[in-house]
Amino acid sequence: MAHRSTRWVKFNVGGQYFTTSRITLARDKNSFLYRICHDEHKSTSGLLSLDETGAYIIDRDPTYFNVILNYFRYGKINLPNYLSKEGILEEAIFYNVTELVALLKDSIPDSNPPDTDLVHRVMLFEENEVAEMVSALDDGWKLRQLVPFGCSRNVFNASNPEFLCVVARDNSSPRDVGRPEVDTE
Repeated sequence: MAHRSTRWVKFNVGGQYFTTSRITLARDKNSFLYRICHDEHKSTSGLLSLDETGAYIIDRDPTYFNVILNYFRYGKINLPNYLSKEGILEEAIFYNVTELVALLKDSIPDSNPPDTDLVHRVMLFEENEVAEMVSALDDGWKLRQLVPFGCSRNVFNASNPEFLCVVARDNSSPRDVGRPEVDTE
């Protein structure tokens, strides 16, 4: 079983095993990977499972995970020809590898459309409402950011954590869809 006292940590990503050191993952201490192997309570609370070998189980694509893990190791993107930067970006966002996200966004044309073309909304939801809100998004609204709100930094210890959900939509959408009507008289 993976214990905090060990130097090495093992991941079972989509059925493929990866081993790395905790020091390697310290390249980005805000990343999902660093946090899960340094916050032991998550594996015992049911939020993250360990398999029979003690590896953290992550249901993601192992091909992309290899690129993410190599970024932690080498500090640069080693992208095989058969993988897309957009796919790596999606995984980097999932794993919250902030420097890699910034690198990829800078290298992908049109991955940083100007925010002036977007309409944003900020909504407050309890943890049990977030999944329903995300699945109910329509009319071109997309989740941009999910931020813990009103609790300690460790939302997994909070009794009923709340989240600020930032959603955005293209400003060129029809004016009468999803916008409050304003009486001009």
